[in-house]
Amino acid sequence: MTVVIVLEGAVPGRFTVAVSPLAELAASLHVLTEHEHHADRAPWAEEVVRTAPPAFLAGLRRFSPLWTALRWRGFYTGLDGPACGGGTPGRGTAGRGTAGPGTAGPGTAGPGTAGPGTAGRGTAGRGMEAREASGRGTVGQRVAGQGTAGWGAATRAPTLARLPLDQFAELTAYSCASGYLGYAFDRLLHDPAQAAALRHAASGLPEPHLALAEDLLRGPEALRADVLGFLDLCRHVFFGALWAETEPVLTSAAHRVRQRLADEGPAAALMSLSPSSAQLAHASPDAAGEGGGPLRVIFDKVHHAVITPARTPVLLIPTLYGAPHLVVKNEPGLPPVVHFPVHSPVVGVTLARSRMLALTDPRRVRLCRLIARQSMTTADLAHRLAMTRPQVSRHLRTLRDLGLVRTERHGRYVHYGLDLAAVGRIGQDVATALQY
Repeated sequence: MTVVIVLEGAVPGRFTVAVSPLAELAASLHVLTEHEHHADRAPWAEEVVRTAPPAFLAGLRRFSPLWTALRWRGFYTGLDGPACGGGTPGRGTAGRGTAGPGTAGPGTAGPGTAGPGTAGRGTAGRGMEAREASGRGTVGQRVAGQGTAGWGAATRAPTLARLPLDQFAELTAYSCASGYLGYAFDRLLHDPAQAAALRHAASGLPEPHLALAEDLLRGPEALRADVLGFLDLCRHVFFGALWAETEPVLTSAAHRVRQRLADEGPAAALMSLSPSSAQLAHASPDAAGEGGGPLRVIFDKVHHAVITPARTPVLLIPTLYGAPHLVVKNEPGLPPVVHFPVHSPVVGVTLARSRMLALTDPRRVRLCRLIARQSMTTADLAHRLAMTRPQVSRHLRTLRDLGLVRTERHGRYVHYGLDLAAVGRIGQDVATALQY
């Protein structure tokens, strides 16, 4: 399965690069809920959970369907529709700032920009949403101020707190059902058949998917207030400090992508989001055998989507705590979002799979056992393995192309040795690639 971004007519102005606290909050909550998927973040996650108050731990479990398998669209910008602000890109300024309607001057976030502690319960996340919604086109060099400033600001754009209740219910239902295919929840609060479909889908998933679905059907407004209250609690428990440390890294990453958009164009910028797994290709020739179709960037994902920036502007949002996941949101009627890791995996799923398959051949395994102990020449290996030199050379070429064998030249002899570090990383690389 793939996510395809069609580049025909996709000028840099059709992409907005946004730094998003709400999106990074979703990524960090995912780590807290499933830190076994993020070994490098496990000590941090365990410490947060150990010291967190009971109310936070209860919310972390109750609302977990919003950030586990299917990331809730409410965490991302552009909930007001496809006109998410493309910007007028100049050199290094393509789609600068945060996406969405509204305006923001350099380093400002509107009134009420006091730091942590200014937002009351029941208004959770509104300041973060202000950051999401500020700035159509080109905004200041910094994205709506520094640190946690601006979290209490009100905005003119629709926020989670003012999102139409039917849309809130629809987006939340998709996360409760953990999928889109075959579901229609646009009239969930009015159509008993849609409500029954949600219950059926959620009942087949681990708890608390069904419990959250029942809360949604029973009282959507109350559930929204609870979600907003939990987001505000996150700020006090851990996210205020995390965002102060993370924002500069994300701002720098966003700047690099904007620069590449302006200097090299969308193809190079999109490929840089996933160097190990993205592919640049033309569509297949038509039935008459005429030339290939428009240029496309293809991401290897477990779901299929086709995104056409020439028709709908695209939001690109960097993440630090979301690594190694590259999340693509493409709900109908809303701007597509690519939530990409600042540091993408070095090994993609194709290479990880090829490395595993290379070690399923019994003769190649015997060869690896020999060169794991000491480097050897092709002639030595052929003699010990009762194989011809061309056969040994083919096996060595396969292993070398996959980065599993290193070579050393001593005079006119070439010695081959197993790269034990690369072999030792196969398991971790596979786990990382499968999550990407």
